[in-house]
Amino acid sequence: MTYRSLLLLIAFCGLHPLARAVDRPNVIILYTDDQGSLDARCYGASHLYTPNIDALAASGIRFTQAYAHTFCCPSRAALLTGRHPQRGGVNHWTQGDMHDPTDGVNMALDEVTLAEALGKAGYRTALFGKWHLGADKDHGPTRQGFDTFFGIRGGFIDNYSHYFLQGEGHHDLYEGTREVWAKGQYFPELMTERALAYMADNRARPFFMYYALNTPHYPEQPLPQHLARYPKLEEPRRSYAAFVTTTDYYIGRVLDQLDTLDLRRKTIVVFMSDNGHQAYDKLYKLFEIKTDKHPSGLAKGTRFAGGDQPHPGVGYTGKWIGSKSSFFEGGIRVPAILSYPAKLPRGVIRDQAVSTMDWFPTILELCGVPATGLHLDGRSLVELAKHPATPSPHPVLHFQWQNKWAVREGDWKLVRLKGNRDHYAEHFSLYHLAGEEPERKDYLAEEPAIVERLKGLQAAWEKDVFAGQAERPWMKP
Repeated sequence: MTYRSLLLLIAFCGLHPLARAVDRPNVIILYTDDQGSLDARCYGASHLYTPNIDALAASGIRFTQAYAHTFCCPSRAALLTGRHPQRGGVNHWTQGDMHDPTDGVNMALDEVTLAEALGKAGYRTALFGKWHLGADKDHGPTRQGFDTFFGIRGGFIDNYSHYFLQGEGHHDLYEGTREVWAKGQYFPELMTERALAYMADNRARPFFMYYALNTPHYPEQPLPQHLARYPKLEEPRRSYAAFVTTTDYYIGRVLDQLDTLDLRRKTIVVFMSDNGHQAYDKLYKLFEIKTDKHPSGLAKGTRFAGGDQPHPGVGYTGKWIGSKSSFFEGGIRVPAILSYPAKLPRGVIRDQAVSTMDWFPTILELCGVPATGLHLDGRSLVELAKHPATPSPHPVLHFQWQNKWAVREGDWKLVRLKGNRDHYAEHFSLYHLAGEEPERKDYLAEEPAIVERLKGLQAAWEKDVFAGQAERPWMKP
């Protein structure tokens, strides 16, 4: 080797992102869809069969007070940006159909995603599964840091026809922006096959894989062998429980591949749900085919969620109440696990409040990637993972969806509900999270000073996160 060649090699090893990334850990985020607050055996749902989630908890840190959001879109924006979703314009349903001619909501392209941050550090990046942050062809995963994308650009699909079923319906299965037609093939299997192949192909260099399951979100279509595990459960809990087990099965496939490739110790694995379980009692009529000649082929009136009769949610929340779409704990508190056997404790529990926004800075710190220039709302959980006495990085938590919000400080939570028209009245309620029956008593009239303090915290937060945003598209005159 010549002297010049040696200097070039040294320069490459010192400066090139790929060279710096060689010894960095892989990152896998396992993000489930509408999995209830305690819906895994390791969280207390003793009747559920979730061996892979349970084993993951045994290999890492299980968080008992982890918060996502009340719906899919804001939760996924917060996860991928480490920021409150409102900063990127995600405070309303995002565009679901790539062929929709209207100007739908898409996450702002100037939001820096975890994929972009890791990609600049030399990582290969991939998303298999659900995006749901705007389906426009000029937005989406491959425009925001993912080298590879296979999955659905919108909110949910029938897992065999790959059609979105609400409203007029549309086909939603893509490789990047190329539409894929695979009728009759089970979507969780399709995305998992691609994920396993991707891991094998990239075993020699660090990769970030966002494995964004669309399960156990409706329509509940578990594998037959998993439905057979619950012969004594009544519907609708039976189908939901089976779909949780199907979800666990596919998570196990990914974790087994890490073992097969001898990558487990050098891989950071994050598991979390995007929000609480779905309830069907108030939205019963939403879950059926509304039109003749629906493109999915299903007949008008066919129900795809909720069974034959209205019923409340089928998730397990223990002492907590609420479900997806609410700011009760059952809507926003979710199962979450962090596992990195090479450097973090195993089989421990942390009860401090954490947020889905925290995974962004946590992963960057564990990967040795600086967060220079990033304005993050999440906080690294590395010290908390290592040291149980570390306080929560979030003395105050904020959640907002359209014109409704909740703010929590300590054990107090103030909730504001208001419809999306200017003239609608607003309604406040104040809850205390301590005790055996939290959020069942409204303290609004008894604690006016606390109410005013929490309103002030929310007003300051809104002034910050909505700065420079002239329009709020969810509001109507």
